[in-house]
Amino acid sequence: MSEDSLADRIRSEANITSRAGQFDRMHKIANEVEDFQANPSDGYHTMAELYLYRTLYNAAFANLVQAEHTVTKSYRHSDGEFCFGGGWFIVTMELPQGQVSNHYEKKYWDLFRVRYVVTAPVWDGHTPKDAADRLRRYCLGKP
Repeated sequence: MSEDSLADRIRSEANITSRAGQFDRMHKIANEVEDFQANPSDGYHTMAELYLYRTLYNAAFANLVQAEHTVTKSYRHSDGEFCFGGGWFIVTMELPQGQVSNHYEKKYWDLFRVRYVVTAPVWDGHTPKDAADRLRRYCLGKP
């Protein structure tokens, strides 16, 4: 066997090993992307954790403010249709700053100890940005 053919074989083996290493790294990255897509994270909390916190904070807030403001929950929107076709409900708060509403999965129903209504109040057209602004002003005591 000549030195050239041995060197070629070594190079060929190195390329195969390099490709295998690249494949392993690519496979690992693909798994990480798939895991992230299934349950995204900000590096500290998963989106599932943040959604649960949002629900619990909103339930606590709704339960407290209902003493002073109208807060309702319903499985149906004002037009009588089930929220998202069923399995969800809407909580609507009428704050001095304006209406705020959010949808929640049925499993969270009992957390919201607020008045049940057959159909939700008519939506005033607020966007998530509007709702956030209204809540911010409420927290700051601004009209």
